Amino acid sequence: MNGNHEITELLQAWSKGDSHALSKLIPLVDDELKKIARAKMTKERSGHILQTAALINEALMRLIATERIDWKSRTQFYGIVAKRMRQVLVDYAREQLTKKRGERPEHIDVDEAVFLSSETSEEMIMLNEALTKLAKMDELKAKIVEHHYFGGFTLKEVAEILDISLSTVEREWRLAKSWLKREMT
Repeated sequence: MNGNHEITELLQAWSKGDSHALSKLIPLVDDELKKIARAKMTKERSGHILQTAALINEALMRLIATERIDWKSRTQFYGIVAKRMRQVLVDYAREQLTKKRGERPEHIDVDEAVFLSSETSEEMIMLNEALTKLAKMDELKAKIVEHHYFGGFTLKEVAEILDISLSTVEREWRLAKSWLKREMT
């Protein structure tokens, strides 16, 4: 069985309630999830503790905790996991800003922490808000940013994932970058 088809079939079985499908799925998607997590972590400030495994685990836990999703494809899965990873990083950024303002928690588990500078935390929150606004106006541009910037996929891979031409992805990426830059400044 082709790996991509196997992933899709396991996702569909999981959405139908087969709990064993998830345990079979994770080893098949692990390398791609690590790639996505590493891409997200490289956007963080240098010198922080690289915790791709913690980011993957937190994103998957949030995914499992949500309502049942009617999985259509591996592309949909990777897109939603990338979005959950972004949410994890934004939540940590908000937590970092809260700590900066003096509301410090009593205990921080180092194994689960993603260390962000306050500047990076503010930028992450601003980018998240801008991307959310962009998604309401132009879903394609937002998906391209999500896959390329947050998912770590090349523009060519984004074109394949979204099943559109590379030239369209390149054009929409340029426009999205320009719009986000204006929105954030």
